[in-house]
Amino acid sequence: MTDEMEPSRETASPASSILIVDDEAPARDLCADVAREAGLLVRTATTTEQALEILEQFPVDIVLTDLKVPALGGIELLKRVRATNAQVPVVVLTQYGTIETAVEATRLGAADYVTKPFHVDELRSKLDRLVRAIELDQENRVLREQLRSRPGFGGLIGVSPKMQRVYKMIEKVSQHNYPVLILGESGTGKELVARSIHFSGARRKKPFVPVDCSALVPTLIESELFGYVKGAFTGALQNRQGLLESAADGTLFLDEIADMPVDLQAKLLRALQEREVKPVGSVDRVAIHVRVMAATNRDIESAIRSGAFRQDLYFRLNVVSIKLPPLRERKSDIPLLVNFFLEKFSEPGRPFRSISEDAMRRLMAYDWPGNVRELENAIARAMALGSGPILHVGDLPSNLQYGSSAGALERPASADELLPLEELERRAIFRALRETSGDKLAAARLLGIGKTTLYRKLKQYEAQH
Repeated sequence: MTDEMEPSRETASPASSILIVDDEAPARDLCADVAREAGLLVRTATTTEQALEILEQFPVDIVLTDLKVPALGGIELLKRVRATNAQVPVVVLTQYGTIETAVEATRLGAADYVTKPFHVDELRSKLDRLVRAIELDQENRVLREQLRSRPGFGGLIGVSPKMQRVYKMIEKVSQHNYPVLILGESGTGKELVARSIHFSGARRKKPFVPVDCSALVPTLIESELFGYVKGAFTGALQNRQGLLESAADGTLFLDEIADMPVDLQAKLLRALQEREVKPVGSVDRVAIHVRVMAATNRDIESAIRSGAFRQDLYFRLNVVSIKLPPLRERKSDIPLLVNFFLEKFSEPGRPFRSISEDAMRRLMAYDWPGNVRELENAIARAMALGSGPILHVGDLPSNLQYGSSAGALERPASADELLPLEELERRAIFRALRETSGDKLAAARLLGIGKTTLYRKLKQYEAQH
């Protein structure tokens, strides 16, 4: 006999379902009531045969079974569920004094066990945990699908409003040839923006030549950019094209342009204005046909005021500027980025690994001074050190495990302001929504709660006003 019922009215999304298998009506009915309170759609069976029929006909997300259920017993049902629906968690109910059987069930793959007679709060807590895990898995699937069809350009990831503005700028400037200055902190993806502009425009089939000005020896920058002729200096055994010439009809990307020595800035400005270069040691000039883009993580206006950067070169390069937001200002993109890096670092042939709710909460609460690059390194480390299919807080770098920023959301707005718990909760929810630009899914993760709980709270606040 099966029993299908509507989930609780407070459920704000398609309900997960549970199959309860128990031949004792009082226990079965109590379990069903607790499951509905958790927002689950309930089906029931009194025998293993009925349970197997339901599993063949309907999608089930959780199985809760008594170990003594007729006729095959809960252990056999567990084995069959694991053989045919390995992703479905099974919780077993066992009588007091038969813990050994429950331990055996856990060894065979049961997600958890509850001892009869059980406390309602204990069962509710275990079901809530499973529901959150199911929601997290579903959200990860959605995020992976978003990664496959995400808006953006060439490796840039994010759907936040600030990243949408960046994408629009890239789309506009890629159709033109004027210089672009890309501003942003280290690790925000400035080179990815330059590559996106180049490969989205008419020069996509021409060379893209990146130059890290901070990595070049000052005495070699001139010869690298402008080239040299044989005999120009010791070691110049043959003529060599400079990067401005070799990037013919393509794009030269000058990363960390503010680190270029001032005297070479003047020579670069002259080359850009006259569209020609004079190789080191040569008396002849060579015409160049190249688009120049530059980037810096420094406050370039302060560098101009201090004399470290030429204002006229700044005006030449800053025809269009694109400012990349730091990761702390687009935290709603963190789950999408995390899933991208999980997929990127997955080993071929191995199941896709996911991240626990607690670990995601730590990632969302952290301020990321190293931006996307730091997040990528954190996920790479967790993938290397984590052993199971789910990455936990203990797999993250130590500054994320114990850093003070992880508890920032738990502090009240004012140290000397004492507020009711309900008001603190309300403030925390609206602060999380602000930090995630209204993304309820990301806000729920940031708060460490299920999205169903968040939706219920928001409806409650609406009803109060």
